[in-house]
Amino acid sequence: MTAGTSDGDLVRMAAAGHTDAYAQLVHRWAGRVTAFCHARVRSPDAAEDLAQEALLRGFRAIGTLADPDRFGTWLHGIALRSCLDWLKSKARTQVTFSGLSAGREAEGFVDEQTTPVENELDARTQRERLMAEVERLPNEYREVLMLYYYNDATYQDLADWLGVSAATVNARLTKARAMLRERLGGAARAV
Repeated sequence: MTAGTSDGDLVRMAAAGHTDAYAQLVHRWAGRVTAFCHARVRSPDAAEDLAQEALLRGFRAIGTLADPDRFGTWLHGIALRSCLDWLKSKARTQVTFSGLSAGREAEGFVDEQTTPVENELDARTQRERLMAEVERLPNEYREVLMLYYYNDATYQDLADWLGVSAATVNARLTKARAMLRERLGGAARAV
């Protein structure tokens, strides 16, 4: 099995019992599924769990996939159902979206005239503010923004994943960034 093997071929091999083929699919799709779940449920911890659940459900149901070449769309549907189930659950707890960028450097937010502790506090505050505004975006804009930055994907990759055109992806990303700039003022340089 090579890296150039198509998703459809890997699905057919996985359905025939080759678990290493499904492992290759997981490697390809786990980041996108996690980003999709994160955009839907707004919780990094829950997103990880839901992505794993969706990938496991996919493995168990791989033999039911009618068109192996549409694996991504099929898996996207499984992830969506997992997220919707979680959102409907009364037992879930509310987690803020600000944990998304924990531990990441927020370029453009650090003032070199302050101490390292002040820089870290200011950067953390700016990240929290940014993530709070991302959380407030309408779902179609939040989703494309999260998928784009989580996966470093191309517009065409996102278009295939979301079932829209690359032009729609571009328009949504442009609108999402404009909304964030408007809401954050000059602090949105890193978006």
